[in-house]
Amino acid sequence: MESSRIALSERQRKKRGIAVLVILGVFIVIALMISVNTGHIRLSPMELIRTLFGSGTAKQNLILFDFRLPRIVIAVLIGAGLAVSGCIMQGISRNALADPGILGINAGAGLMVMLFISFYPTTAAAPVYLLPVLAWIGAGLTATLIYALAFKPHEGLSPTRLLLTGIAVAAGISAAMVVLTLKLSPEKYQFVATWLAGSIWGSNWKFVLALLPWIVILLPYVFYKARVMNILNLGDQTATGLGAPVEKERFVLIAAAVGLAGACVAVSGGIGFVGLIGPHLARRLVGPKHQLLLPASALAGALLVLVSDTIGRWIIQPSEVPTGIVVAVVGAPYFLYLLAKSKA
Repeated sequence: MESSRIALSERQRKKRGIAVLVILGVFIVIALMISVNTGHIRLSPMELIRTLFGSGTAKQNLILFDFRLPRIVIAVLIGAGLAVSGCIMQGISRNALADPGILGINAGAGLMVMLFISFYPTTAAAPVYLLPVLAWIGAGLTATLIYALAFKPHEGLSPTRLLLTGIAVAAGISAAMVVLTLKLSPEKYQFVATWLAGSIWGSNWKFVLALLPWIVILLPYVFYKARVMNILNLGDQTATGLGAPVEKERFVLIAAAVGLAGACVAVSGGIGFVGLIGPHLARRLVGPKHQLLLPASALAGALLVLVSDTIGRWIIQPSEVPTGIVVAVVGAPYFLYLLAKSKA
């Protein structure tokens, strides 16, 4: 009787989780439709439909296919990538405050991209596809440094030490980036300042194609590792007792998280808190099991960035507020709330 009740409860939770995923997907579609028609030049619903089916004017095609749709697709991809990266970090470190931005991984990716931008133009086709690779290298080196500084041989990886080390490393990298900006030309300085604020600057199909392989390959792989992440959440000793190769699995998952964060930062700039808010929102909706938590985090992150980007383009038309600033308006108070809650 008891086992049957547990199985029934588990099926109910799974059905509820799937329903939440469907609802999040519907919200993303609604936000996408609103975002498509948000901007200095508006398209009526009929104009939008005609343009989508190839009957629009040259101006309408330019607005929709060359400006708005690529940016919308990028917002969805980077939201999903950053949120899943944060979910991995929180699961591996068992730290509710872990996030690629807070831990300094985004800063490491940004530093590598900034070094590249300082010496090469960003408009050429080749650098567009090279930027995610460079960002991944920068993020990987930063993650390695943070892990080495936070790890103690006899104590393992302390969540508090990991968080504080990440914040310190991020502060050092940010200081280095400030020094670098002083040597930039006015044109490049303006670009870097906008990029650091979290503006989705790569809003064309070349950047979509540069980012898409990282998302398409790494997200399914991470979803496949959901069961492993559930085991790692039990602690190193328990996971080892269950036969899981803890260090190997932790390494590959961290590499996947770094790849996702680095590729997204290369295109989106310094957008923070997505990896913090997305997993927390998903965990409240579907629970801690990673089979549902990971896809729910991806959808929640995609929705958050898409809505934030739409608000940023709408609030002070014809100018725009960088997406990272809009996300930070929500994310910073939420981080302080979580920090106060964790102390309590």
